[in-house]
Amino acid sequence: MRPNVLELRGLGKRFGDLQALRGLDLQIHAGEVFGFVGSNGAGKTTTMRIVMGVLAPDAGDVLWEGSPIAFETRRQTGYMPEERGLYAKQPIGEQLRYFGQLHGLTEAAAGDATDVWLERFGLGERQKDELLKLSHGNQQRVQLAAALLFDPVLLILDEPFAGLDPEAVDAMSAVLREQAAAGKPVIFSSHQLELVERLSDRVGVIRRGELVACGTVDELRGRGPERLWVEAPAATADWAAGLTGVTVVRSAGAGYLLELGDHADDQQVLQAALATGPVREFRRERPSLLDLFREFVSDPEIDAA
Repeated sequence: MRPNVLELRGLGKRFGDLQALRGLDLQIHAGEVFGFVGSNGAGKTTTMRIVMGVLAPDAGDVLWEGSPIAFETRRQTGYMPEERGLYAKQPIGEQLRYFGQLHGLTEAAAGDATDVWLERFGLGERQKDELLKLSHGNQQRVQLAAALLFDPVLLILDEPFAGLDPEAVDAMSAVLREQAAAGKPVIFSSHQLELVERLSDRVGVIRRGELVACGTVDELRGRGPERLWVEAPAATADWAAGLTGVTVVRSAGAGYLLELGDHADDQQVLQAALATGPVREFRRERPSLLDLFREFVSDPEIDAA
């Protein structure tokens, strides 16, 4: 098992009457891509800003390798904010070299790193262009280059894929996987749950300032109810009504999504379906991250807590 390098313990943060974080605990492993998901205002950005030191928590601690995170570690953290953090009317090469030096690189090293990353992102010929002259996707590439050019020990990216076309998404995803393969923890937030599911080693779901689920997608699937998809063309709408512990979640044409509760027997479900006539499909339904997200953020037990 990979070691924890970043640990958040009991983070709390209030803005006036709004309790943005409520005792949030989270451990991030070395060399993993961690997807952070939640509705708008759930606390993702607040958490990231506390890790970066932009905000101070009202309660709790941020630890790096077991000790309180220090300024030098934050200085070596690549941060990509959701809002554009670069200068719109300054040439991109010039400002990347400037940011590299702010993170401790020499002027020569900052220049070399700028050349490498702009070439990597297909912008080597545009170093003298102002940021505002670039497309949204290319501006995102420059923003990511600014987070990478000083070889960070940790990457924190707030909505890095927003508004990107598929080619840009693939390019950015490849870079994040490379950084994780080099042993660096990568944390990113996104509302694109299909992308989070594909890219992340683990996923954390935050709701109203609390981490309500955390683990691999397969682990999160194990927390939800068991489901079956049955396609039985001759079945009537009430064909499953007499089955113990079986609920019809939805139907579409000849197909039925069933949720199996306590004491439900999938073999009885199959026999009941066969009794209606031919069964074209009978399989376990693996919920997507979107399905899981909807369950976690609308769980009545969580609402009552």
